[in-house]
Amino acid sequence: MASSSLSRSRSTSMIIMGVVAALVLSAAGMAAAGLGMDFYSSTCPHVEQIVKEEMVEILKEAPTLAGPLLRLHFHDCFVRGCDASVLLDSTPTSTAEKDATPNLTLRGFGSVQRIKDRLEQACPGTVSCADILALMARDAVVLARGPSWPVALGRRDGRVSIANETNQLPPPTANFTTLVRMFAAKGLGVKDLVVLSGGHTLGTAHCNLFSDRLYNFTGANNLADVDPALDATYLARLRTRCQSLADNTTLNEMDPGSFLSFDASYYRLVAKRRGLFHSDAALLTDPATRAYVQRQATGLFADEFFRDFANSMVKMSTIDVLTGAQGEIRNKCYLVN
Repeated sequence: MASSSLSRSRSTSMIIMGVVAALVLSAAGMAAAGLGMDFYSSTCPHVEQIVKEEMVEILKEAPTLAGPLLRLHFHDCFVRGCDASVLLDSTPTSTAEKDATPNLTLRGFGSVQRIKDRLEQACPGTVSCADILALMARDAVVLARGPSWPVALGRRDGRVSIANETNQLPPPTANFTTLVRMFAAKGLGVKDLVVLSGGHTLGTAHCNLFSDRLYNFTGANNLADVDPALDATYLARLRTRCQSLADNTTLNEMDPGSFLSFDASYYRLVAKRRGLFHSDAALLTDPATRAYVQRQATGLFADEFFRDFANSMVKMSTIDVLTGAQGEIRNKCYLVN
């Protein structure tokens, strides 16, 4: 027991040191982006405590929301930067991001507004919805037993949300070349790609996002026409749940048996050719990302993954942020003022 406790303590210390290093390395970028760790120190000093308290209650009521809340932040940052544009409702003259095909399965909008309402009571007109999303994503991972990371604050909310711009989101059908290009367009590298893919350890996915791997893969229209990159035994199991290409309602755990916990087990699945998406399988087609997957699949380097994930989330959360006099602080996250 003593040896096990000491090992866990050392591992935790390494993770904390890694996150501190991530903060140091990212400090210049945060400052350049106009963000700061003490942004609300005088205007809303308890913002992080309030978000954390609400997140504890939200995930107690709905534990499956951890993955979707992380995904909301990702989908926000990849379109127009981290400006909460993904939260805006469509108008009679404009279809918003949330109503575009890639975002129709997003969840957690009500939870974001719940926290916004609480912060409006404590600090009216002060904390942006974009900052709330960034904090909620971090706390979702922490409460799922994952790493923490520093969230610099000061983002402003955008006033524009356009459905067609969701073509900037990396689709689950993307090959490696496409994924690298789309991540690079946001200032993220190949390591960020393989590390952030590890977020698939949390949550579920609808059948229609990967069923083309199970049926009519090349158009031959027979039961043997499947994606050879998907493990045959796993494919047969998925077929028992996803029984047609048209199934857009059945949910599947992305990391079976561990979809509520943030850990490195996703990489063990990918190494066994059991990742759900084309984009998961694509990680095995490049030497660098394949090496990362195989290293994490051993289960011996989870502390490295936690440190890497924290670092990549710090980078992603500062993509094209609005600061200063740009944008606004919305009163309601789903409406411009």
